[in-house]
Amino acid sequence: MQMSRKLSGIALSMVGLCAFTNVALAENPAPTLDAVVQNGAQHVMEQYAVPGLVIAVSVNGKQNFYNYGVASKTTRAPVTPDTLFEVGSISKVFTATLATYAQAKGQLSLTDTVAKYEPALEGTPFGKVMLSHLATHTAGGFPLQVPDSVQNEQQLMDYLKTWKPVYPTGTQRSYANPSIGMLGVIAAKSMNMPFDQAMEQQLFPALGLESSYYTVPASKMGLYAQGYNKQDEPVRLSAGVLGNEAYGLKTTARDLIHFTELSLGQGKLGTDLRRALTDTRTGYFRVGPMTQDLIWEQYPYPVELKPLLVGNSNKMAYENNGAIALNPPLAPQQAVWVNKTGSTNGFGAYAVFVPAEQKAIVILANKNYPNDARVELAYQILKALN
Repeated sequence: MQMSRKLSGIALSMVGLCAFTNVALAENPAPTLDAVVQNGAQHVMEQYAVPGLVIAVSVNGKQNFYNYGVASKTTRAPVTPDTLFEVGSISKVFTATLATYAQAKGQLSLTDTVAKYEPALEGTPFGKVMLSHLATHTAGGFPLQVPDSVQNEQQLMDYLKTWKPVYPTGTQRSYANPSIGMLGVIAAKSMNMPFDQAMEQQLFPALGLESSYYTVPASKMGLYAQGYNKQDEPVRLSAGVLGNEAYGLKTTARDLIHFTELSLGQGKLGTDLRRALTDTRTGYFRVGPMTQDLIWEQYPYPVELKPLLVGNSNKMAYENNGAIALNPPLAPQQAVWVNKTGSTNGFGAYAVFVPAEQKAIVILANKNYPNDARVELAYQILKALN
């Protein structure tokens, strides 16, 4: 295969490269960066049998896109910056942004309790939980997934009415889809519309996201990558109750790197939307080596690799971890590494940005592979940028 380079929209001559690589760049990066990205991507793809991978790098708003492999092993369609990937729990960041957007518009407050928006839960333990706890995984101990027995809205409400906290609210972090899912439901309800509509017709257009969906339109299905499970069987997401709110987003490297740039403070946005993005980066709890923002997770920067691996480990995702409340909450910081992983059965995603250096990296793959490998790859790339 070959590497194509684009500079200011002018296509330059095709330059030969190893058969493994197909890279599309907005401008010529330093050779050391090129080598680090290529070698790191090749290592990940070979070690974990990843069919396709796209890496987006932004420095001071200048974007580079590196595309490797195929979106489908059947069609052999190449991965591009406009290939749609399932991004799993990175969806949660957008759900939190919808809530902070509603808050900025005066439609809700994160200090409100659930029962204010769900009167049927008045007097229940869940009804007393503050919305900020839903966005920080500190509601009191939900399971990772909505129980299989919950198949519709009525069953969900019945489940929430009988839910009892495992520990006092705000003392432990239990990474969970039910709690952030309900934040999405409540945020959309405060805006008087269903969740998908609030996201696709309100938030995404306001953010300038042109290729982000919960249900991929028929006209865009040709861009939707085929995911592959651990047995290399083709799979795609079938979201259950609260699935879209918690893990259902399909988006592109182009849209996601744009979103990280907005989160860095770049671009032109209205006052409410700018405040919404800023508010998601407020720190609420100290959990091990990281600070829990509204879904985003941050680390003091510069940071060593080890704390990043601890913070993105299975222990952090699947076990209860002690949470120390920050009173008052920590205002958004500049010298921090901010990140979020996301996975579905057939996809793996990672997004990271460093405000102080105005740098961001997005890595999307059509196979779920270990978080450690994603973090290590992004860490190597950021070191090369420095």
